[in-house]
Amino acid sequence: MPDIGTLIESRVQRPQGIAEAAARRRKPASYFGEHGKLMIIAADHPARGALRAGGDALAMANRAELLDRLCTALDRPGVNGVLGTPDILEDLLLLGVLDDKVVIGSMNRGGLAGTAFEIDDRFTAYDADSIATAGFAGGKMLLRIDPDDAGTVATLQACGRAVSDLAEHRLMAMVEPFISHRVDGRVRNELTAEAMIRAMTVAAGLGTTSAYTWLKVPVVQDMERVMAATTLPALILGGEVSADADAAYTQWSKALDLPTVQGLVIGRSLLYPPGGDVAGAVDRAVSLL
Repeated sequence: MPDIGTLIESRVQRPQGIAEAAARRRKPASYFGEHGKLMIIAADHPARGALRAGGDALAMANRAELLDRLCTALDRPGVNGVLGTPDILEDLLLLGVLDDKVVIGSMNRGGLAGTAFEIDDRFTAYDADSIATAGFAGGKMLLRIDPDDAGTVATLQACGRAVSDLAEHRLMAMVEPFISHRVDGRVRNELTAEAMIRAMTVAAGLGTTSAYTWLKVPVVQDMERVMAATTLPALILGGEVSADADAAYTQWSKALDLPTVQGLVIGRSLLYPPGGDVAGAVDRAVSLL
């Protein structure tokens, strides 16, 4: 378990220590690990108020436990990246566990889960300048396109601007696109091949250049046809904790065979796996690479 008391004391007594830790962090030489792929652990869900993992609605609510699981995952061989919001990444900086890791800052967290304004997903966390100042590798943004919600256009515009701003710094713009609809008042992503093709082609055209754009996509049916819709590099996301872990690993493995797929970005499925063995779940995912 990380020394939470020391971490809290550092935040209280020496807040400037966060910037100092970022400055002395050893940067990775490449996006890719020894396996030739990216293996990123995602932990940006809490900033949207999305704390559920599996059947536990508040699984991610205990920050000390979440940090312990993150430290375990990041220490496993083959894990070479992490995705998070400023609060989480700065905790990890203070804990000294981000050397040689590809660090991606999460940018738009304003579309809080379960709210009336969820689709109007404001950029309330990192921006391109702060990501560059911290020495991180790039920024991630969620793009949900709801044909019936006018808030979509504001998110599209903001994502386009963020892609351009990151490109000016020569930093990765990781875009996670979906076609979404409200069902019984809740935003639900349409996980069909046709919907993902449409979402990906919209995301690929955002910004003044696509040179630094990567896509973050789920596994859906007919992934060969889905990934044929773009030449941009892509990473496979994990999504919700699956009751059938074997099926999830099989799907990830098949997707990794596709030429544009460059690795995995997995969060709750590895941090809160059925049975609770974080190290085992991470090692199994790394073995797919």
